[in-house]
Amino acid sequence: MHSDTERDRRIAAALGWLLTQLDTVPYSVCGGLAAMAYGSQRALNDIDLFVPEIEFHAMAAKCQPYISRPAARYQGEGWDLEYLQLIVDGIKIEIGNPKDTYIFNVQLNEWQPLLIDFDAVDTHRLFGHNLSVMRQADLVAYKSVLQRDVDVQDIKQMKQ
Repeated sequence: MHSDTERDRRIAAALGWLLTQLDTVPYSVCGGLAAMAYGSQRALNDIDLFVPEIEFHAMAAKCQPYISRPAARYQGEGWDLEYLQLIVDGIKIEIGNPKDTYIFNVQLNEWQPLLIDFDAVDTHRLFGHNLSVMRQADLVAYKSVLQRDVDVQDIKQMKQ
């Protein structure tokens, strides 16, 4: 599925590092990496995941040396949530806090809550690692609400 490129090596290394930081913390991979698990072939922009609210600030403290965007509430690109951004081996990793997370419903022109269920994940092997990935139906549902170009592309490729 993935060629042996330098970027793939860095993604694999960043995921390995991330998994050691997560240790026993439940998480749900979403976004482009999750879409890859279900067949999307587009280039990966970053690694997106959620951790439970109770673990979020501990993760932020644990990952402090790699933070490029501190834990805060951000709104943009159809998202309204608290997250932090890390840069590990040149790869962006965005860790979200599921508490009070909203996505913009383009069709209804309104914000709606996004509920993350850490029990509703599937295990997929990506870039040499077993990852807890948001279930396909949940991923397609939120990408269908957002309707950004990358979401439309992912949905189309996941259905093929």
